[in-house]
Parts: sequence; structure tokens; C-alpha cells
Amino acid sequence: MIKNLLQRGLPALALAALPLLATAPAAHAADAQTAVPASIGIAVAPGVRASLPLFEAIDQIPVADEQREGYKRDLYKHWNRGLNATDGCDTRREVILSEAVEAPQVAPGCKMSGGSWLSPYDDVVVTDAAGLDVDHFVPLAEVHDSGGFAWDAARREAYANDQASPLTLIAVTAKSNRSKADKDPAQWLPPAGGYHCDYAAQWTATKLRWNLAADDAERQALLGVAEDCPNTTVVYEPAL
Repeated sequence: MIKNLLQRGLPALALAALPLLATAPAAHAADAQTAVPASIGIAVAPGVRASLPLFEAIDQIPVADEQREGYKRDLYKHWNRGLNATDGCDTRREVILSEAVEAPQVAPGCKMSGGSWLSPYDDVVVTDAAGLDVDHFVPLAEVHDSGGFAWDAARREAYANDQASPLTLIAVTAKSNRSKADKDPAQWLPPAGGYHCDYAAQWTATKLRWNLAADDAERQALLGVAEDCPNTTVVYEPAL
């Protein structure tokens, strides 16, 4: 997985700080006034990479009640034409190709054969791209709950197809992705226990990258995981 993240642009120095990349249902208060702060605790300009210990990074996530009202999955347009509009691969397929442990053969129309992938959620090796889902690390419904409800269409599409960060999108087994669905860490953690520190770190990094809030149950769950991750570092770059 480290090899694949390097291919997608996370510096080796930052990765060296990460360990082999880091429950009650979250409350939905229908009548709560949800306010998402305009900025996080430590101001980081877009395009500037920040690195924080996991506990400190979690503390930078604004805390707010969730707001699901108005959510529709198709508000978050995906998949678009990807980083290379001429390669015949949409964002989903580009992510799958970038995360291959062994590169597949690619035929016209971005049809893949062969290759192999490691799904970090469940530590399963996949040898057929058809067995993979590309997961939004923070699910689209959770994004909406946590501040995306206030975004315009362009920002929603930017999140849904974000390849500028190697953390927003991840190729995993369809089974693990569908088990996760739109749950936050208070409701779901990967079955691969050795990945929990990585998971908490990547979740936190994505929330900070997109200036998204967390509800209290989610925050407490992240802090609980962080207890077992004293050496985990969160690396993120605020989205433009």
C-alpha cells in the first residue's frame, strides 16, 4: 500500500512517519442548528501540506451535529473523466490502476485484465479488478452530514473525484466497502485490526483536507483508536 500511495503523490518522508497506515451510532439531530466553522483550529492555507500527531489532528476537526437533510447521492457527481481525459479511464478506473500492486493489462475502453491489488480494509489480495470498489474514504453521505450540505455543485464534484490527495479515494474489496456503507468510525472500523491506526489517520486527514466537521460520537471513536496509535502522524493538504 505504501508503494501505491507513493505513486499517487504522498512524499516518502511523510509516509515514513506513518505506521503501516490511523460504538454507538452517530446522532442525527433533525431539529438541531448545525454550524460548521469556516476554519479549523490551526490555519493551513490551501496547497500547503500539514503534518500533525493523530491526537492533535483530531482536535483540529470542528465538532458539530450532523445534518442529512437534502442529501442525494447524485448531488456528488462521480465518476468524471479523471486526471487524463484522453486515456479512456474515468476517475474510478484511474484509482484502481494507480493502486495496483501488479499492474493489469489495459485494453481500449479501459478494460483491465490480470493484475493484483491489496485491499487494506480486510487485508485481502484481489486478482480481478471487477472485485474492487473505489470507496470515498469519508462516504458521500457523511460528507453531506458534516458540511457538504453547504457546498456548491463544483465542490461536491471535486470531492467525489479527488485524486489530488492519495487518501480521499481507495480501492478495496466490494464486500468490505458495502459493509462500511456510509458509516463513520463510531459505527464501523475495518475488519483488519492492524489497519485501524491508518484508518483513523486517513479519515482525520480527509476531514481536515475538506474542512468537514465530526459529531461527538465520531470524535470519541477516533480518540479511542488514537489511544493505540502513539506514533501515528496525520499528513494532509487543504483542498483548493
